[in-house]
Amino acid sequence: MAEILLTDEQMKEFIVNGFVTVTTSLSPEFHEDVFNKTATVFDKEGNPGNNLLPRIPEIQRVFDDANVKGALTSLLGPDSYMQPHRHPHYNPPGSNGQGMHQDGGKRWSHHTRRLLVFYYPQDTPVERGPTGVVPISHYFSTQEGSQITPETPVSGKAGTVAFANYDLWHRAMPNQTDHRRYMMKFLYARMSEPQEPTWDNKDVNWENGIMYGPSEHQEMFKHLWNWHLGSKGNQTLESPNGKLISELITDVNSETESIGLKAAYEVSKFGEEAVKPLIRCLYEESDMTRRNACYALNAVGSPAVAALENTLKDAPDKTRANAAEALGDLGLKSESAVPTLIEALQDENPSVQSFAIEALGTTSQSSSDAVPGLIEALKSENGGIKRNAVFALGRIGKHAVDAVEGLENLLLDENRYIRGNAFHALYRIGTPEAKSVLIRYLHTSRWCPITSRESTF
Repeated sequence: MAEILLTDEQMKEFIVNGFVTVTTSLSPEFHEDVFNKTATVFDKEGNPGNNLLPRIPEIQRVFDDANVKGALTSLLGPDSYMQPHRHPHYNPPGSNGQGMHQDGGKRWSHHTRRLLVFYYPQDTPVERGPTGVVPISHYFSTQEGSQITPETPVSGKAGTVAFANYDLWHRAMPNQTDHRRYMMKFLYARMSEPQEPTWDNKDVNWENGIMYGPSEHQEMFKHLWNWHLGSKGNQTLESPNGKLISELITDVNSETESIGLKAAYEVSKFGEEAVKPLIRCLYEESDMTRRNACYALNAVGSPAVAALENTLKDAPDKTRANAAEALGDLGLKSESAVPTLIEALQDENPSVQSFAIEALGTTSQSSSDAVPGLIEALKSENGGIKRNAVFALGRIGKHAVDAVEGLENLLLDENRYIRGNAFHALYRIGTPEAKSVLIRYLHTSRWCPITSRESTF
């Protein structure tokens, strides 16, 4: 069955609100069966955690559904990756719910590279305690985001699947019924940078006679729309509302996050003229100022690359780390900075190294130039550096053929997520050697979903 892609309207609603829902075409009986099996597992064994999918393998049919596959392709591209972490969330009868929180946050990027995917195997009206989300809050890294708009329940019939930006503020709402509520949470990642629309795109313009979201953040939304469009996106340079760069830089320094965000995307419209004052912001002590400057430099695009490279070579530790992160967020626009990022793998500061590694995963996807340095990073005793190197090699994929041995050595790493990501990196490399490694690994690590305390053999 062909994938059912999202429409322009659904994509724009996702960009503004940070979530979109679809309903599978699977039968009510299928979802009832998943619900009952989940309840049995919880009662007899407890929460299966990351083993959710092998324990109840029927759930894979949800992700094979045309509506779900189409939404994933629309939001993350055709090679999206279901990450090793997944978790069934149980909201018991009479619960008070959770506090509002972010799973991500403080990633200093507004681009859609990670998603939370929620699946409800039972009807979940508001009174049964669905996930509550705060629309637009995924653009915020402070508590201001948790109250930027009223809470919206993600409710629906059995088979409802919600796709939420990883940084969206959310919580389990109170379950006011006498019935259990389960929600299956999966994490997905983008592996390839967008180069063209991957949804059912008809109109390249953000403005089509309808204003999506509040007027003060239209430049921010438009930037994300153009990013998803890839090479078809366009940016116009103009003085925003007659404001001077100096006035907007003052607002970038604001301790009110919404003011800083608005200014960051407005000042970017000055293009190269805004780069120097924004680079100076990266030297400030305020995390919020530096974060806003990164958003603005990313919105400026290619004209910011050279200045960020220079900053990565010669600046205080935190500023160098910010420069590496900003280059990575620019993705393929920073391809010319790959040699500089490779040099940064030898930086004396682990944070700079880690961000440079992550950046190479988004900037060097069309070549093997970064692979030797990333293979060396796989040997690091720093867990963050090793984790980022595995993921970067996974994004480089077919160009990382020389990394097979290094990745094989991590299939038994003490960190379960490094193991899982090394597996996927080998899968994406896809050579006969890589596939042979995977088959050998699966022969010994395969998991039996029907083995239990009651039936051990």
